[in-house]
Amino acid sequence: MTSRVFFDTNVLLYADDEDSRDKRDRARALLTEALETATGVVSTQVLQEYFVNATRKLGLEPARARARLEIYLGFEVIAVRVEHILGAIDLHRLHSLSFWDALILRCASDAGCERLLSEDLHGGATLAGVRLENPFSAPPAGG
Repeated sequence: MTSRVFFDTNVLLYADDEDSRDKRDRARALLTEALETATGVVSTQVLQEYFVNATRKLGLEPARARARLEIYLGFEVIAVRVEHILGAIDLHRLHSLSFWDALILRCASDAGCERLLSEDLHGGATLAGVRLENPFSAPPAGG
């Protein structure tokens, strides 16, 4: 059985980033695999951040960004609730994470994800029962 994986916003954005070919290709492969295996998870926060940044930073037309976002609705979508916000505040305080990163981590943990793919968090660590992985970093030599 394949483990559930939570995607941070930056992975979704790289899938549309024509200026970062290697990261774009890697992000697309990860997202496609998660869609095909029904193992992907995102939160409403991630979907909102994706739309804003895809249209502002990447210059996608809103209709195209919406169409891409609709593809991500094939993942399990975790609606951010008050319990997530309170838990994120605790993670923020305990681990010196930004509140927004802590909120993503709390949603990933509550969704039962084993992995959180993000370029923003320290890959290799495990917090709240979730292994943080940077999908764009090279694997260590020999492993």
